[in-house]
Amino acid sequence: MDPVTRVREHFAESIATKQSAVEALSESIAAAGALMAQSLLNDGKILSCGNGGSAADSQHFSSELLNRFEMERPGLPAMALTTDASTVTSISNDYSYEEIFSKQVRALGKPQDVLLGISTSGNSENVCRAITAAHERGMSVVALSGRDGGRMAGMFTGDDVEIRVPATRTARIQEVHLLVIHCLCDLIDTTLLGDA
Repeated sequence: MDPVTRVREHFAESIATKQSAVEALSESIAAAGALMAQSLLNDGKILSCGNGGSAADSQHFSSELLNRFEMERPGLPAMALTTDASTVTSISNDYSYEEIFSKQVRALGKPQDVLLGISTSGNSENVCRAITAAHERGMSVVALSGRDGGRMAGMFTGDDVEIRVPATRTARIQEVHLLVIHCLCDLIDTTLLGDA
């Protein structure tokens, strides 16, 4: 297959995945945006975590809140639990890699906070443990996953919101996750500040 055709196929598959996701996910995304906005209105914060590309997504999300998305506004309290190398490596060394997020959630999380846990498979052990820790702290959870939802799919309680991308290919799931993150940022901004 020639390179141009291959590129076109990636675009076509990405578009098709997003089109199938819009019907499946719109209500869940709206619910997650409302949950996060309410947390911020209640002086809460949003903690986020994930591995690899999902770590980058958690950092992208927190940067959009801490700095700005599309509207000028004061920064909003958000923290990616993936960014402090000293904390992540000390927890990995002294305990285990599976605890790198849960120990931070237990130390930083409050009942009015929300955890955004991101895992394309839904099986990332350290994200699953972070969800457990969030529940122990009385927090709500928004989870971004794909495929069959993995282990995370059975972990939700109360006001938690699952956003499970109806796809199996990791790249396509991650592409939808990025769009979801931008939707959440927009919903938070418009809830707090109104339409531009």
